[in-house]
Amino acid sequence: MSTSEPAGRASAPGTSTTAEGRDGERAGGGRVLAVIPARGGSKGVPAKNLAAVGGVPLVARAVRECRASRLVTDVVVSTDDPGIAAAARGAGADVIQRPTAIAGDTATSEAAVLHAMDAHEAGHDGPGSTRVVLLVQCTSPFITREDIDGVVGAILDGGADTALTVAPFHGFVWRDADEAGEADATGEADARTATAGEASGGFGVNHDKSFRPRRQDRPQDLLETGAAYGMRADGFRVHKHRFFGHTALVRTDAARVLEIDDPHDLERARALAPLLDGPGPKARGDYLPTHLPTRDDIDAVVIDFDGTQTDDRVLIDSEGRELVAVHRGDGLGIAAMRRAGIPLLILSTEQNPVVAARARKLRVPVLHGIDRKDLALKQWCEEQGIAPERVLYVGNDVNDLPCFGLVGWPVAVAGAHDVVRGAARAVTSTPGGDGAIREIASWILGKELSS
Repeated sequence: MSTSEPAGRASAPGTSTTAEGRDGERAGGGRVLAVIPARGGSKGVPAKNLAAVGGVPLVARAVRECRASRLVTDVVVSTDDPGIAAAARGAGADVIQRPTAIAGDTATSEAAVLHAMDAHEAGHDGPGSTRVVLLVQCTSPFITREDIDGVVGAILDGGADTALTVAPFHGFVWRDADEAGEADATGEADARTATAGEASGGFGVNHDKSFRPRRQDRPQDLLETGAAYGMRADGFRVHKHRFFGHTALVRTDAARVLEIDDPHDLERARALAPLLDGPGPKARGDYLPTHLPTRDDIDAVVIDFDGTQTDDRVLIDSEGRELVAVHRGDGLGIAAMRRAGIPLLILSTEQNPVVAARARKLRVPVLHGIDRKDLALKQWCEEQGIAPERVLYVGNDVNDLPCFGLVGWPVAVAGAHDVVRGAARAVTSTPGGDGAIREIASWILGKELSS
């Protein structure tokens, strides 16, 4: 657990530390908006923001902690990627579609936050309704709700204009004088004694190399963690930068500081997750849904085929024909939902006779050989007169994520890709091809399934 200690001015008069509720304004006026920028074009770690740490996609981890904050009223993810959007919605965030102009490698995080704040206010209480805006980085996988509350509190209660998370740092920072010449030429030379011995080689940046004091005798250096930044919204609009005015430093646990920039960082995070996460999200009850879907929640069920109704394996005979195994329990569950009058559809990317044959046996409509399943699903909903938010969609792999972002009840089977499980509102305990669809039918129909 982190110990967040904002260092700021005395509490501003009229501020409060109690939020009225996630959908309302903070006591004292104005929303506290957490913006999580998460574009899809990462080069160092492909699909980085969807990479799973502790079984949860990075973007969903950030959303989870923001939603658990006492002081944050609204959480949005700014993205240009449909998979990230689906994972964010599945974790409970609103999604702001980021324009191409601010989604490239050179775009700043500040530009994304400004755009998201404007878009969010336009859909809620109008311009100027945000009191504090946060920039929360999902590439810091071990950020905590206490860290976030510390940043918000430093502004609302401590009177700061801006705030950021920092951690105690006791290292001796060195730089190579031979590599510092370019910085020197631009006027960014480090403050150091200009002696002949330092004309080349290593020199101390935060220390004098000729003197080595004890740690307790040195000034306390603080490392910017990169996890969370807070800004007074009105000042941020003027300065368009995350630092202005009085900046509060919110101290966090140094053991949790890790930014994921390359594959090695990701592997370290995955190794550390069992130690730092404590009880998993299911045990903590703040990420996975508090209830499973019932008949009252849905008007239709749409089911992927490979990996959902099968175990995702294919047998090929000597003549090139494909064979798959299905579960009889799934057939019973589908038949029960059909008898209950629930509209059903099998939707598959594969153009394969076995998909059509299974659909005929189940007496369920099928669309297969579909490249854009989300567009086909949207059209089917329109033709059936069914609202997408009343649809339960069952999938197992990343090509199902666009459909997850469209429907109200995205469901992943056990054994689905980590990202898909992270984007789902519910996950079966049974793997695909082993009775997962019957399990879902039991959620929906309850006792009716056995009657």
